[in-house]
Amino acid sequence: MEISAPVPHGPSSSFSSPRAYLRALADTPTRLARRASSVSTSYDEMSAVRARSGPHMQKTLRWFDLVGLGLGGMVGAGVFVTTGRASRLYAGPAIVISYAIAGFCALLSAFCYTEFAVDMPVAGGAFSYLRVTFGANLVMDYVMSNAAVARGFTAYMGSAIGVPAAKWRFTVSGLPNGFDQIDFVAVVVVLTITLIICYSTKESSVLNMVLTAVHIIFIAFVIVAGFCKGDWNNFTHPADPAQPSGFFPYGVSGVFNGASMVYLSYIGYDAVSTMAEEVKNPVKDIPIGVSGSVLLVTVLYCLMAASMSKLLPYDAIDPEAPFSAAFRGKWESNVIGVGASFGILTSLLVSMLGQARYMCVIGRSRVVPAWFARVHPKTSTPVNASAFLGILTAAIALFTDLNVLLNLVSIGTLFVFYMVANAVIFRRYVVVGTTNPRPTLSFLCSLSLTSIIFVFIWHFAPPGKLKAFMLVVTAAIAVSMLQIFHYQVPQVRKPEYWGVPLMPWMPSISIFLNIFLLGSMDKPSYVRFGVFSGVTVLVYVFYSVHASFDAEGSGLLSQKNGEFHKESAQERNDPSLGV
Repeated sequence: MEISAPVPHGPSSSFSSPRAYLRALADTPTRLARRASSVSTSYDEMSAVRARSGPHMQKTLRWFDLVGLGLGGMVGAGVFVTTGRASRLYAGPAIVISYAIAGFCALLSAFCYTEFAVDMPVAGGAFSYLRVTFGANLVMDYVMSNAAVARGFTAYMGSAIGVPAAKWRFTVSGLPNGFDQIDFVAVVVVLTITLIICYSTKESSVLNMVLTAVHIIFIAFVIVAGFCKGDWNNFTHPADPAQPSGFFPYGVSGVFNGASMVYLSYIGYDAVSTMAEEVKNPVKDIPIGVSGSVLLVTVLYCLMAASMSKLLPYDAIDPEAPFSAAFRGKWESNVIGVGASFGILTSLLVSMLGQARYMCVIGRSRVVPAWFARVHPKTSTPVNASAFLGILTAAIALFTDLNVLLNLVSIGTLFVFYMVANAVIFRRYVVVGTTNPRPTLSFLCSLSLTSIIFVFIWHFAPPGKLKAFMLVVTAAIAVSMLQIFHYQVPQVRKPEYWGVPLMPWMPSISIFLNIFLLGSMDKPSYVRFGVFSGVTVLVYVFYSVHASFDAEGSGLLSQKNGEFHKESAQERNDPSLGV
């Protein structure tokens, strides 16, 4: 139902003059309230909202394309960029378990993403429902991640041809530490891939399938070589006797610290869900493509991490290029360098496809200028968003150190996945304007608070029986709240096609795991994330909310409450919108 009739403002009335802008700023609280209560239905997203991009994106992708894109997007960034650093600094040989934990957490989040993507098969997937909540953060997660991966390409290409990465980069003494290594190779790679994804999505998928197939061959080589040439003693004995020994050299907390860092490895699967608008049969293809790729990649990651741990003691692993460095001076090093380079290229290709579609959806909602939402009539791709984000990624990859990027990306990704899990529960149990949202909001806030308390006890309470008792009590309280909510609050909306199983247990576990992994991040990561989030909020308050309000007033945006129970009937009346 309509909240109110559209206000007759011009499409740029808030910015037509300094006086108009000051009036708009004075009305900011009211406009924020209107946007906060605005929730698009699936019908809206698949009709009026999608139409703002002009020409439609072509439906050319099938489930095997999505699995290939998922494999290409994830394998490369994770194992070949984050594994060495996470193993050496945090988890040691237990990096295998870190990958399993991160994979389980990603699979739960994948279920949440899949429900959104199947119900709203438009570019952006879950973001179409939550764009105001975390849009800019998610886009910047992609940009930072791609910049990190591009710099990793330089290191592995250097290993492949026998030239250290330091010789490919230039040091500028006047810049601060972490931003003083200039990498032109990363820039060239990013800009080349930008041109490819602007040309065609289907051709990009075919290229990804070819590169991924070649990459899988190299992965098999790495796994076999590691298990054949490695030593099982490396799982428990460091190279330096003065370093902590055993399979868990840094304890259980080190395993979770490692899991929070390697979580970057799984950012590729949500890029697959962003291409829902270009999938032929979303109901069948998206669940197989998203969940299947996460499961396959988790198995590959664990096997590769185990092979690396068998090849070298954890304290001898190169944090920049762990696999090729393990064979330094041998022909295997060059082979692994070539394979990792292929993997990093596919990871960049898929992630840059995803980031452009997120930006396209933000443009449709007018949170950023509508120019970003345009789809090119000849290529059927969001060319403007692809080109802009490609240039931004290249600029960041030019000078920003890998460690700075990895920490910032990991915390941002965890926060986004946390928000998606909350959104799935809210969407199942609340219809705005029809049901009382307080029980659901109270449960979500209580679950998050309990999870935070658990994390604080885990990290700061002194070891002993008291700590164990407090952890057990906190976990019991969380489970009790979940059980009470499950029986007392009925679901008001059940997905027509595909939904997260075992609701609300699975998304609730995802909320807890994401908070737990967030608690493993270091202080500088939170400082950087807080600064960037603050800037994002300022941009939204001083620009985005007013641009959205103007678009709503001119009829470009609808101010709808969540009439989810009416969607199916609407879609049946318009067969062209069916999935």
